[in-house]
Amino acid sequence: MFVQTIQGRLRDPERFRAQGERWNAELRPGATGFLGSTSGVTADGTGFVAVRFASEADARANSERAEQGAWWAEMEPAFADITFRDCADVDELMGGGSDEAGFVQVIQGRVKDQASARQMLHDMTPQLAEDRPDVLGGVMAWHGDDGAFTQIMYFRSEAAARAGEASEADEETDRQYRDIMAAEPTFLDLTDPVYA
Repeated sequence: MFVQTIQGRLRDPERFRAQGERWNAELRPGATGFLGSTSGVTADGTGFVAVRFASEADARANSERAEQGAWWAEMEPAFADITFRDCADVDELMGGGSDEAGFVQVIQGRVKDQASARQMLHDMTPQLAEDRPDVLGGVMAWHGDDGAFTQIMYFRSEAAARAGEASEADEETDRQYRDIMAAEPTFLDLTDPVYA
């Protein structure tokens, strides 16, 4: 799997949403290898999109389509600033993302040791599934080999996620997770996620 993320402060959230709907209706049918996308707007006006493709080649082929370029020319003005990240190394947690999620939390940061962190996340997934029934799945997209990542976690609802975070069962998992971090991660909360 290959993941591309796009994020930035929005100057026009309505354009952002409308162009997302347009892409799904008009461009998605011709996007070879497209697996799905998750997008949303945070309370502070940050727009976020994660697009999943079967391979990097499929993502590149999509970017090179003339209609994709024309669509992006209309989407770009929605952003005040934009950061793109292409992630060739991707780990799925509990089967990956879920279009059934009512709340999505994007976590970004850097781990101390990427190889060790990937193994730890793999090993702790069964315990996470047992301790946190509010979690429907997740995707860990690595920006490169320096430990930087974007993690996208899918929850049944925001209320369920907040209750899970406060539960005693989550304390040990949370401690292990924080121990692998090189610095405090940042969070983007998508309270009205959109899937394609």
